[in-house]
Amino acid sequence: MLPGVGVFGTGSTARVLVPLLQAEGFEVHALWGRSEEEACFLAKELSIPFHTSRSDDVLLHQDVDLVCIYIPPSMTRQIAVKALGIGKNVVCEKAATAVDSFKMVTAARYYPQLLSMMGNTLRFLPAFVAMRQLLVEGYVGDIQVCDVRVYGPSLLDQSYGWTCEELMGGGGLHIVGSAIIDLLSYLTGTRAHRVHGLLRTFVQQNTLIRGIRRVTSDDFCFFQMLMGGTGSSGVCSTVTLNFNMPGSFVHEVMIVGSAGRLIVRGTELYGQRNGSKCEELMLADSGGVGPEGKEMPLPHLQGLSSMVKALRQSFQAHEERRSWSRGPVAAAPTFEDGLYVQTVVEAVKQSSSSGEWVCVEIMSQEPDPNHNLCEALQRNKN
Repeated sequence: MLPGVGVFGTGSTARVLVPLLQAEGFEVHALWGRSEEEACFLAKELSIPFHTSRSDDVLLHQDVDLVCIYIPPSMTRQIAVKALGIGKNVVCEKAATAVDSFKMVTAARYYPQLLSMMGNTLRFLPAFVAMRQLLVEGYVGDIQVCDVRVYGPSLLDQSYGWTCEELMGGGGLHIVGSAIIDLLSYLTGTRAHRVHGLLRTFVQQNTLIRGIRRVTSDDFCFFQMLMGGTGSSGVCSTVTLNFNMPGSFVHEVMIVGSAGRLIVRGTELYGQRNGSKCEELMLADSGGVGPEGKEMPLPHLQGLSSMVKALRQSFQAHEERRSWSRGPVAAAPTFEDGLYVQTVVEAVKQSSSSGEWVCVEIMSQEPDPNHNLCEALQRNKN
């Protein structure tokens, strides 16, 4: 039996997600928006019977058993932790900080019977599913290099908001780079242990954001990751993100190994073995999802559609609405993966500030909020 769904968010992702859920047989019973007006407008547009600007009204809704959270990162942790505590299954976007991610991990470990899943849709894109299978089968041999390029137009909203603020989770590294960091870990089966990065904000004001307000989130980011083993046995990854590019969206992920290479361009997979004169098309674009949008490029759109299909398969075989099977969503990133990704993001930011390589150290316990105060008091005593 499919669970009833409550959706948090009224942005572009929610606008695409709700019709996909409805098409797969899910009933979306409730919608949350930052204001009553936003929630009411989208609820009418998408035929959702209940809308509100109070989070508890969705979380406590008797027909809601699955909560999908697509709101600003600074708000994600609060809703996700509360939803798990009430007994709801959760699919959510990234949090704003590693500390928030750790709190989400703690909640997920406390309620292991509930679904707690990060919404990185790239893992579900058929091209990347096929790429991972070919990597496991040894198509490229030993993985040596990962090279990623994502170019597109500005990620800023039409008015000043969280996308403009680095501390609130805005910027190309956090919004797009986090999905790439997770994807490379999924594809290679390794994690980054050292990173080096450079972030820049080229557009600090525009015709809509001006006066005393300035954009602090990055619109250009380049970073390197050393993944897996140390020395020559590890994987070298380079990622370039540029959101000052007018025109078509570019999304390329290439993995090079000792025996060949695989590359996903958009939604299509190509491969070439050493000694071959030309690359071959391994998986063509399946299409049939809908038009590409400014905030929803085709790889993410098709990945989101595949993720919703996997959710349906996970829930439909069970009589209890909150019961689910791990198999169909086994590829999905967990909250632990979300903590790793956020740790890498913060390490890249630290590297950009210091100009040095930074070790990736995943948090094992929540830091003391009074730590800095205690250090200051100790110095005063001395």
